[in-house]
Amino acid sequence: MMLAHVSKLMRDESGATAIEYGLIAALISVVIIGALTLVGNDLTGVFNNVANALTNAN
Repeated sequence: MMLAHVSKLMRDESGATAIEYGLIAALISVVIIGALTLVGNDLTGVFNNVANALTNAN
C-alpha cells in the first residue's frame, strides 16, 4: 500500500509544470526590468538634454 503511494508520487509530474511556468515568469520579469532600466537611463539623458537646450535658449 505505502509502496504504491510512493510510486504514484514519483510518477506525478503536475508540480513540474507549475515550477516551469514560475521559472519562465521570473525570466520574463528579469528581461523586462533590464529593458526598462536601459530605456529609463537613456530617457533621462534625453530629458536632461532637452532641459539644457531650453535653459540655454532663454
